Amino acid sequence: MNPSKRNRRLSLAILGLGVLLPAACSTESAPTANASARSTDPGPVVGEERAILTAPPMVPPPITRDHATKLIVDLEVREFVSEIADGVDYTFWTFGGSVPGSFIRTRVGDVVEFNLHNAPDSKMPHNIDLHAVTGPGGGAASSFTAPGHTSQFSFQVLNPGLYVYHCATAPVGMHIANGMYGLILVEPVGGLPPVDKEYYVMQGDFYTEGPYGEEGLQPFSMEKALTEIPDYVVFNGKVGALVGDDALSADVGETVRLFVGNGGPNLLSSFHVIGEIFDRVHQEGGSTANENVQTTLVPAGGATIAEFKVEVPGTFIMVDHSIFRAFNKGALGMLTVGGAEDTLVYSGKQDDRIYQPEGGAVQVMPGKGVAAAPATRTLEERLALGERAYQANCMACHQTNGQGIPSAFPPLAKSDYLMADKARSIQTVIKGLSGPIEVNGKAFDSVMPMLNLSDDDVANVLTYVRNSWGNQGDMVTVNEVQAARAAH
Repeated sequence: MNPSKRNRRLSLAILGLGVLLPAACSTESAPTANASARSTDPGPVVGEERAILTAPPMVPPPITRDHATKLIVDLEVREFVSEIADGVDYTFWTFGGSVPGSFIRTRVGDVVEFNLHNAPDSKMPHNIDLHAVTGPGGGAASSFTAPGHTSQFSFQVLNPGLYVYHCATAPVGMHIANGMYGLILVEPVGGLPPVDKEYYVMQGDFYTEGPYGEEGLQPFSMEKALTEIPDYVVFNGKVGALVGDDALSADVGETVRLFVGNGGPNLLSSFHVIGEIFDRVHQEGGSTANENVQTTLVPAGGATIAEFKVEVPGTFIMVDHSIFRAFNKGALGMLTVGGAEDTLVYSGKQDDRIYQPEGGAVQVMPGKGVAAAPATRTLEERLALGERAYQANCMACHQTNGQGIPSAFPPLAKSDYLMADKARSIQTVIKGLSGPIEVNGKAFDSVMPMLNLSDDDVANVLTYVRNSWGNQGDMVTVNEVQAARAAH
């Protein structure tokens, strides 16, 4: 054992006994320590209190006491079915009834009396491994708890930092993959520097029998978990858990502290807030802080503390910057910031103009030129040519089968918006589209750029789209495209 760590543990043990020893043997009679040692001295364990536990994204209030105490933690394991995405249910196993589990806040030197309760209607035994525990299994062996039972054990928190806890009952990976993880914070002596807002965000990867978005109750897939190919990668247990009305909030000028964890069980997280730079990052939840960080890695079973001041209003997007996880699997949240604009820090759009390279005009090289498209085509010809045009211009956003990308690009398959107005669909392709629309009962607010397609290409691609993936429409002609251009 490291000598300094051994000495510190011995000191903590002696200090913990100080409340029981007579005055002649108290720590006051010990030799005077140097100033550095005194600044991290946790002091004796005095009294007791019950821990305040909170569900994400909230955290308990900072610890204001100037001494260690006996901290009583009561945490219940609950199993239940809930949504992991709109229309998709999953059977979660949880600490405290939430994913991630309840946030636990302690102070260096605290002696934690931990009571793990397993709800009587649970189907499985569970336990808990707290990475803040110094002892075999992090408490797992002492906390194995059958349904309808309670296990109790205690430990002293020796090291400040932000730590993950999780279930460690076999099969361990399955218990974690079903949502059994959370964070425990051990504050240093003197506490953390004050901030205006603190929030709790934890990433997890989930593995379901059906693919992303397949509705109904989805069971856990061990095969996908073993190959580490998750269907969902989410913050706080659900696609959209931190968006819209559930977004985090702050005001301009406030400082924000994010306690960020990664339950895994498999993937690392590249945590990033789009439009912000972290002023300080306690990487891996430790004591050393890095400054001016854009993206920080959070390992599976690890944590980080990220702090920043918000300078301008707007919606700031939190993502796992392994970016397909954010926009295609759910690892996306929002921080909504209110307050006054500061156009020096960020101006917003100042201009919008057409960009045309090479002098602002379409250049045509002399030569044989391009053969004119035939005046008429058959439906079969337009479908074949339209498929090629779709693959070249549209597939990246609207996907191979026209399914679109949830919350980003609307579906073209069985699209009520597309099929309701033929002239509008032509205008959308030739002029582009921005702003909110509703497609198949879901809201979208994105931008479709103006496509530089010929009249024939527009007719072809729209004929293909309007007759594919469950859409049933007539052929779009060049004359209709020309009429649409002339109308606007």
